[in-house]
Amino acid sequence: MKIELFEDIEYWKLARELMARVYGVTRNDKFSRDDGLREQIQRTAGAVMRNIAKGFDGEGNAEFLKFLRYAQRSRAEVQSQLYVALDQGYIPQEQFAELYELARRTRATIGAFIKYLRDYEAKSKQPKTANRQP
Repeated sequence: MKIELFEDIEYWKLARELMARVYGVTRNDKFSRDDGLREQIQRTAGAVMRNIAKGFDGEGNAEFLKFLRYAQRSRAEVQSQLYVALDQGYIPQEQFAELYELARRTRATIGAFIKYLRDYEAKSKQPKTANRQP
């Protein structure tokens, strides 16, 4: 099955959910007053989605891989910023754990597709050999 729209990609959907959840938690009273962290985590969560979309609409698998790696880096940054929010008392442990797990699932699905694309690229670059029988 060929995917026609980036919106149909499962890991983009997870990234969208992560972004929506991040925006939700940053609305709480304490978090919303920390302009620096609030803006940074919102931008970073959005970057996960944006990089997947940009890569999907790119010039082939090599470019897609590049943007998927960017998405992975942004996702890791979200996880790191979640620790700051936890340590500052902006989010409770349970909420931290839920968001962290969603980011981990996003990582796993993006990572699986990166592996698929790498394997596909490696396979397509192998020289074709004819079956010879002795």
